[in-house]
Amino acid sequence: MAKFLVQKSGPLHGEVTISGSKNAVLPILAATLLTKEDCVIMDAPALRDVDVMCRLLESLGASVTTDLENNTVEVNASGQIASEAPYDLVKMMRASILVLGALLHRTGRAVIHLPGGCAIGERPIELHLKGLRALGAYIDEEQLSRGIVDARADHLKGNDIYLDFPSVGATEVIIMAASLAEGTTILENAAQEPEIVDLANFLNKMGARIKGAGTDTIKIEGVEKFSGVSHHVIPDRIEAGTFMVAAAITRGRVLIRNMVPNHLKAVIAKLRECGVEIVMTDEGVLVCGDENPIISTDIKTLPYPGFPTDMQSPFMALLTVSRGPSVVIETVFENRFMHVGEFNRMGANIKTEGKAAIIPGGKQLQGAQVVATDLRAGASVVLAGLVAEGTTEVSQIYHVDRGYENFEEKLRALGANIMRIEE
Repeated sequence: MAKFLVQKSGPLHGEVTISGSKNAVLPILAATLLTKEDCVIMDAPALRDVDVMCRLLESLGASVTTDLENNTVEVNASGQIASEAPYDLVKMMRASILVLGALLHRTGRAVIHLPGGCAIGERPIELHLKGLRALGAYIDEEQLSRGIVDARADHLKGNDIYLDFPSVGATEVIIMAASLAEGTTILENAAQEPEIVDLANFLNKMGARIKGAGTDTIKIEGVEKFSGVSHHVIPDRIEAGTFMVAAAITRGRVLIRNMVPNHLKAVIAKLRECGVEIVMTDEGVLVCGDENPIISTDIKTLPYPGFPTDMQSPFMALLTVSRGPSVVIETVFENRFMHVGEFNRMGANIKTEGKAAIIPGGKQLQGAQVVATDLRAGASVVLAGLVAEGTTEVSQIYHVDRGYENFEEKLRALGANIMRIEE
């Protein structure tokens, strides 16, 4: 098991280039099963989750070639595709469920154990299944009671579907399934995240007829077949947001290249409320944490375009050292305050009450032995360690490797004192 050793660092300076989006590339890779022709995915980040998805595609019968040096993945799914995903891969990553729709089209059946991933609370797939049922799939309820999704469909047909919550995963599964179904599907209360738009753009390149991605109503007109395509994955907005906070918390000045500011409007607004100067330039986004005192603000996580739940823990690291008290309200996942205990080991003195965390702010954090309780929490305790006195030892960093490409190398290039130790 590897760990990070983080020392108090001075202000971060320099520039960082953001990698391709983890949350965009995973559904796109799953969608390559929808065609028998070659697909080339460019700007695919070299991440643990991407590796697991590629291994999952191979286990199902696809041919996968990865070029990590050039961040390219080539997939050919022209051969016979299996209908059941291996449990040893599915348990490693929640995004495994994204192959549901593709397997139904290719084999008429999809068998997948309920997937794993970060333990940040219940993330039921009932909305995924609701959408597939509406399209004509049969779900074996007895198998479902055992934690196994066993879906069957000889022929999917378009339908009107309303999601009770704008679930990203459900929206992606339904789009993939409906794009090759007979007739038209209208998906209402759909997730609006940029990753949904990227998936729709990828599918449209393949021959799909999808309109309205990025809004709450998506119209999908089914087509008969898809062709192979090449596609560049969008930049990772959560990685970009994390490095913006890194510049702010260390009172540094960092130019962030390859980010889309419109994808982070809520985060940028909150950073500005905290006194951080953010300048849009032709080369990228310049984040200046050295212009003004860092003051407190309140945040509330919401589905996109609201403040992203994935940025809640990194932003909380900033609020522990800002002037004045703050309140963070988490509305998306009920168990996403596990990092609070780790911050408190460092002297943050945060209190939680239900969905709210009350942060007194103004603390001089102290280095401690902490745990990356999930992907984003792991990044957040690293950020806290950059301004804590002494050494912060972060264990279980395999979570961080799931979502940040070359995280410690990028931080070191900005002047951070961080080291990976292999045990």
